[in-house]
Amino acid sequence: MKEREQKIRAWFQMWLDGSDTGAEELFDPGAVYIESWGPEYHGLAKIRHWFREWNTRGHVLQWDIKQFFHNGDQTVVEWYFRNRMDDGREETFDGMSLVRWTAEEKICFLQEFGCNRNRYDPYENGPEPQFRDEQAMWF
Repeated sequence: MKEREQKIRAWFQMWLDGSDTGAEELFDPGAVYIESWGPEYHGLAKIRHWFREWNTRGHVLQWDIKQFFHNGDQTVVEWYFRNRMDDGREETFDGMSLVRWTAEEKICFLQEFGCNRNRYDPYENGPEPQFRDEQAMWF
């Protein structure tokens, strides 16, 4: 389990550094990566292309791991994420990633799930829900 956790930490650190220092050591050549808001990348070459291209437009400022859960060939990691795009937009959200591993301990599937940090109780003022008049987050 520690080896898997180290590999996930290494992937997050690559994003923090903005530098691919060994994705081929982490991902199976046929890996599938699904972002929380819809994009899906098939194969290590596409994952690496996305990584390099994204890092020309933004910077990951924080990606803190809260905890890991392991079950068989799967790991779930809970995290907090913050980035700033070059246009000045900053995004923060809580998330989880479901990771599946090959027999060689490489990531063959990773799917992210995001959760808005700007949460509230719509029933705070009574039995009828009062929802905020704002656009929902992209995930």
